[in-house]
Amino acid sequence: MKARLFTATVLVATLSTTLTPLPVQAGAGAAPPPAGSAPPAVTPADIHFRHDTLRPGHAREAGLLPEHVDRLPADLAAYLRPTPDHPGHPAYSGAVVLAAKDGVIVQHAAVGSALRYAAVGPPPGLVGVELPADEQIPMRPDTIFDLASVSKLFTTIVTMQQVERGRVDLDAPVARYVPEFAAGGKEAVTVRMLLTHTSGLPAFTPLWSRYPTPAERFAAALATPLAPGVQPGTRYVYSDLGLIALGVLVERVTGRPLAALVSDGVTAPLGMTDTGYNPGPERRSRIAATEYQPYTGRGMVHGEVHDENAWSLGGVAGHAGVFSTAADLAVLCQSLLNGGEYRGRRILRPETVRAMLVNHNAPLEQAYPESDRGLGFELNKHWYMTGLSSPVAFGHTGFTGTSIVVDPLSHSFVILLSNRVHPDRGWGSNNVARRAVARDLAEAMPVRPRSREAWRADPRDLATVTLTAPLRRAARGGTASFLLWYDTEPRYDSARFEVSTDGGSTWAPGRMLLRQGDRRWASDGTVTGYGGRVWWQVSVELPDRATHLRWSSSTDASSQGRGVYVDRIVAADRDGFLFQGEGGDGARLVPAGWSPART
Repeated sequence: MKARLFTATVLVATLSTTLTPLPVQAGAGAAPPPAGSAPPAVTPADIHFRHDTLRPGHAREAGLLPEHVDRLPADLAAYLRPTPDHPGHPAYSGAVVLAAKDGVIVQHAAVGSALRYAAVGPPPGLVGVELPADEQIPMRPDTIFDLASVSKLFTTIVTMQQVERGRVDLDAPVARYVPEFAAGGKEAVTVRMLLTHTSGLPAFTPLWSRYPTPAERFAAALATPLAPGVQPGTRYVYSDLGLIALGVLVERVTGRPLAALVSDGVTAPLGMTDTGYNPGPERRSRIAATEYQPYTGRGMVHGEVHDENAWSLGGVAGHAGVFSTAADLAVLCQSLLNGGEYRGRRILRPETVRAMLVNHNAPLEQAYPESDRGLGFELNKHWYMTGLSSPVAFGHTGFTGTSIVVDPLSHSFVILLSNRVHPDRGWGSNNVARRAVARDLAEAMPVRPRSREAWRADPRDLATVTLTAPLRRAARGGTASFLLWYDTEPRYDSARFEVSTDGGSTWAPGRMLLRQGDRRWASDGTVTGYGGRVWWQVSVELPDRATHLRWSSSTDASSQGRGVYVDRIVAADRDGFLFQGEGGDGARLVPAGWSPART
């Protein structure tokens, strides 16, 4: 996750829908928005579930721009070596990507090696010791990966299945089902708190090295006390221990092992034949190796779970242990886009899927900006979802280098499976690659200008870019209008419209009135976050003696949305046009980091 070292201001706006001169009366066309108006929002109730069946196809079949879909393998392969945004070491030894929209698998490719190294040298160099070429294993599209924390989604689904059957109450204390869990001040911790990581449990404890047997390790996990002074439900801490407890809980209420619950409740109904815990030795040649772990006595981990705690618990735990392929995970993603069903086999009810995508941690967001969580799912995480983000975008990452991102608004998803810890976790995160594949799929979804050509703020990190419109003459009041399309990282990237009355020396924000269909709202000149993925008609009252209009876009160090676009700029006062973007004034625009956009 990126450190929030600075806040950026993205200043942007988008331009008018008509070439007809605007009314000359002050404030004409700029009536106040209705009471209660607010920026665009989307909730799980707005999601339309489909019933798609996955099939391979071309990008154009799904309405995507092929050039961006075609970039996915090359962008993935770029991180097989050090890069400016991931210096020192490759981001991974190998990786597999699968992208789909509307049930059409538009990309499924593999790069690099599933097994390349035998060991790793000491720090600080951490030099990889390569195997002989004939002992290395190339990556394949059907390579099986240790999913690490993506496994938590399987635990979540089988938990929600028990909720549907009335065996588990989300708001009941965990101790109702697992009495020993009450130890350490956890009497009030609920099932929902485990799923949203708000229990107050610490993130991790090294069970594998502190306790000698699996039984003692499970007991220690359940007995772990709350962090000192923490009241359950008031703090967000991503916790493996909470999901270990959840795995025990579903075993207790069903009387069956977690692996059997996942098999019977998820993988078998969906036909996910390459997915499960503890893959047998016959599959080892298809499995991506992970980390060199001499400290555990295992050497290079290959074919068994990487996570030390999950390994010490027998390979099956609520927080880690599942192995899978990109193709199998695609079926899981599509089943969720279908509202819990695939090929007529249902694993969850539609209302359950919607409940899992509500941001249950919204009250904690101000204190914990990365806390947005549904039940089990991460929500709206720009740091790896980038342009696929929205308030209902969901997914999860895994420590080994795995991730899924599902955008239910566009009925699309992208899966990235890598062995980024091969040969050593010290080689760094693969977040740069996660962002790259999400960005490629997002960029493949065209933003169509309303005119022949719109303007787009160039998608740069840590930048401020401007688009300036010099007016034909100083305004005598009047109005500016334009179309605005924006999708930025909330709080960290934003958009702003400004006006100058002194030839561009100083600038003041212009209060924007935004309209789209029957929706209306007002902004002080700045917008940020989810823009509804629509063109907004914007009106701004101009001050007397206005000489220039300006749209600005500023971004922080990483993790952008789909960007900011401006189209159809018009300004006029009682004496006529001040600027006519679709007329001869378009050539007078001064772009500094903005480019024409036709898609």
